[in-house]
Amino acid sequence: MSQYFDIGDETLWNPSNGAARLFLRHVRLYEEELGVPSGFGPMENDECKIDPGAFATYVDALLDLHDRTRHSIIDALSEGFVATVLVLAERAGIEVRPPVVTDRLTGLTDVQVPLPDAQDRAVRLRERADLLRRGMPV
Repeated sequence: MSQYFDIGDETLWNPSNGAARLFLRHVRLYEEELGVPSGFGPMENDECKIDPGAFATYVDALLDLHDRTRHSIIDALSEGFVATVLVLAERAGIEVRPPVVTDRLTGLTDVQVPLPDAQDRAVRLRERADLLRRGMPV
């Protein structure tokens, strides 16, 4: 069995039930964390409709949160989800802004000392998204 994540008539992703269920739970967790709706509707009849405008806003807020953290544990917990969202955003035609690469403390919310290297984080996230893209069936 599998489930479909669609924008209009276009399927962005067709994962297994378990992957879809875990992904949607992460979506809801980050909706609460960000205070922004994701644009992902409920899973009904194995289909989840995505509102592209709300999803674009969610992607921006998620990347902003990711940019404002420099903590290896938070990175470990969130990188796979953020990379998956990046793949879906690209498939949806949403312009994904590049990560903010800075090693300054100004504007950061969760930090670990010493700070993880910002450039390494950006490269690691892009590599993770590239790897996932190949394994995410449409």
